[in-house]
Amino acid sequence: MTDAPTLNRGPRAVVSFIGIGLTAGLLSGLFGVGGGTVIVPLLVLLLHFNQRLGAGTSLAAIVPTATVGVISYAVHGSVAWIPALILAAGSVVGAQIGTRLLPRISQTTLRWFFVGFLVVVIVSLFLVIPSRDAVFELSVLSGMALVVVGVATGILSGLIGVGGGIVVVPVLMLAFGTSDLVAKGTSMLMMIPTAISGTIGNLRNHNVDIVAAAVVGVSACATTALGAWLATIIDPGVANMLFAAYLVVIAVQMAMKAIKGRRKKD
Repeated sequence: MTDAPTLNRGPRAVVSFIGIGLTAGLLSGLFGVGGGTVIVPLLVLLLHFNQRLGAGTSLAAIVPTATVGVISYAVHGSVAWIPALILAAGSVVGAQIGTRLLPRISQTTLRWFFVGFLVVVIVSLFLVIPSRDAVFELSVLSGMALVVVGVATGILSGLIGVGGGIVVVPVLMLAFGTSDLVAKGTSMLMMIPTAISGTIGNLRNHNVDIVAAAVVGVSACATTALGAWLATIIDPGVANMLFAAYLVVIAVQMAMKAIKGRRKKD
């Protein structure tokens, strides 16, 4: 049985689900991320979901959100289809590795490592402005690199629950020279099979509040296309700064979790 909160069927909770979905959808479309970094903490803080149930519910809500996001970016020709599938395959494998390594690795150490990674990315976003005309050129070497990135992303997802977009979007822009729009559209496509795979496992373990996931997911769909449209009209430099600000929020959240985890050990 799930341990879903008793409030999750009341009017207040439904309104909260809708608000969470609208916010997550806008940020998903704008930045090419899944929205879990918004959904999970809000479910925990506002509706008293535990971390595991919140993460499972968020992952299920990401499936329709990412689907709308992919369609929105595809309309503008901003999805690298084959690279996205390579990333997704690697991510699915990596997630399984991550979940198996979970009991053996210090969460606090991992979180500080990820904070360090985000700091490097944030600084880089102010130094490297992607060209909107850049085209992703797939070769044997870049394909192998994509597999590595996908597996690494999946491992991080399995270990600390971060969404793939937080890693994939900046890596595609900074390491592969991809335009910001293609990076975001590709990231959204990569998330769909990954989220479906994770959701199936979470459903088996009763870690999904289906009603909450449906309301959040449908609500997110209403604003995802708007976020994707805004991404196309915002200057790449400004988009980098906005994404950097978003990553700062994520880094602060992760650092706070690392500090709390260390205090519990002490």
